[in-house]
Amino acid sequence: MLSLLAALCLAGCAGDVLESPKVRSAGSKAAEGSYLVTLETTRGEVVVEVFPGWAPKGAERFRELVADGFYDGCRFFRVVPGFVVQFGINGDPAVHAKWDDKIADDPVTQSNKRGTLTFATSGPDSRTTQLFISLKDNATSLDGQGFSPFARVVSGMQYIDEITSEYGERPQQGTIEREGNSYLKRDFPNLDYVKAAMINESDDGDDTTGN
Repeated sequence: MLSLLAALCLAGCAGDVLESPKVRSAGSKAAEGSYLVTLETTRGEVVVEVFPGWAPKGAERFRELVADGFYDGCRFFRVVPGFVVQFGINGDPAVHAKWDDKIADDPVTQSNKRGTLTFATSGPDSRTTQLFISLKDNATSLDGQGFSPFARVVSGMQYIDEITSEYGERPQQGTIEREGNSYLKRDFPNLDYVKAAMINESDDGDDTTGN
């Protein structure tokens, strides 16, 4: 599956430093209708808040994938400094194939700001499992092309910034899909990855104190 359009590889390289998304205070709950997901990465724990109202189809697919354990072991196989980090090809080709069905697009209701999570796409109605996290404000380059954010990082953005960019965009997505993590471990052994992704059930509520 193709990821972001090739032209976008040239965008977002200015290297400007923006404020990290607001960090949720300890013990506070998700905003009404939203829920939290913890990504345990090789760099540290990252917590994202998912807003179904932003992009309902994307948020639903993400929840299904997390609940199924799809993202456990997924490598950050594409890292473009000052632009995005991308992941979401399962290390087991059979598992990846199970979820390799497309979902319809959501309207873009939020901008692709620093720390937002968005599904990668190769064109209209082509989202499957791949995600990217914006490392800067990418609204100008991504919003108009239909990339619809559904979540944002609320803590641990510093760990996203630290994800290795050693290999850039060299890992080949088609090869990952065919060979899984055996290919990545062999040829790109230093890739960071998601150890485990889990829904924070205790924060899956309707309290608005954390918004």
